Amino acid sequence: MRPHISTRSRIALGLATAVAAASAFAVNAQAAPEDDADNAAKPDAAAAPSGMNGPYLYLGWGNPPDAAQFLQETGNSQLTMAFILAQGGGCSPAWDGQRPLKGGQDEQTISAVKEAGGDITPSFGGWSGSKLEEVCGSAEELAAAYQEVIDAYGLGSIDIDIEAGAIESEEVRQRTIDALKIVKGQNEGLKVYLTFGTTPEGPNANGEDLIKKGAEAGLDADGWAVMPFDFGDGTTDLVAATKSSVEGLKDMVKDAYGLSDDQAFRKVGFSSMNGHTDVEGEVVKPGDFQQMVDWAKDRKLARVSFWAVNRDRACEGGGEAGSNCSGIEQDTWAFSKILAGYTG
Repeated sequence: MRPHISTRSRIALGLATAVAAASAFAVNAQAAPEDDADNAAKPDAAAAPSGMNGPYLYLGWGNPPDAAQFLQETGNSQLTMAFILAQGGGCSPAWDGQRPLKGGQDEQTISAVKEAGGDITPSFGGWSGSKLEEVCGSAEELAAAYQEVIDAYGLGSIDIDIEAGAIESEEVRQRTIDALKIVKGQNEGLKVYLTFGTTPEGPNANGEDLIKKGAEAGLDADGWAVMPFDFGDGTTDLVAATKSSVEGLKDMVKDAYGLSDDQAFRKVGFSSMNGHTDVEGEVVKPGDFQQMVDWAKDRKLARVSFWAVNRDRACEGGGEAGSNCSGIEQDTWAFSKILAGYTG
């Protein structure tokens, strides 16, 4: 998904601020309003399949909350943690391409989430940085990199956020699909999600080809998810655009895999963005997101998420959207609490 003030170019900013974020991480939890915190449900990892409703948490910037406390305050049971990239430009996984899988703040966060009864889904890729999908020389090497992360944390799901050069390259698309087929075969019950950009009508030719390659390879992906924002074409009704883009995605999955409409809806999903996006005029308010989630419930979508937990609060003094706030009037953790109610 994305950084930038709010989206994917966030990796560039995240790498520059990772050290500061690490030191601030333990002490900067944002409390929900007292009455909401008292009424929040306890985390229940069994409430939804792994990865179905985990909002994105990024430890590299944006004053990330204490993850275990966040779960308690919001009723969420899942988090999608971003991003796993290639360390040193080689086929070796690391958080942001630099923080080790074991022994650092990321493993500590994952352990705390699990101890609180929650579940995490690591996300590989994103908009910026050196991506394993691009630098690993073969599907087998890429699958081994995925497996290293799966084994490190005993995962139930992974998310491949395939963007920029990774989605634009046919070779990388094929390598990613083949690697995921290997990983699915090696890990019984593992949920695999692929997340990528879209137009308001559905994925572009690159996204459609990714789906076709998945079907041709026999990859039983648990969810194909689009990111319906940052269109830059004048689209401002993101509720309508989310519905139409997912409809387009559903049709592609339906055709590629030979499914019914109902079956195809259960194989697709979306990841929205809370508050102001990176494009002027695009805004998602809590009421908008509630409409999106209600629509997803009616269709039993495979995955619903948003970018990002770090931004799920109003900006101090009513300021502009940034890495740590949405730029709109909202209660703290409003989007997260809505998403906690999505269980398919």
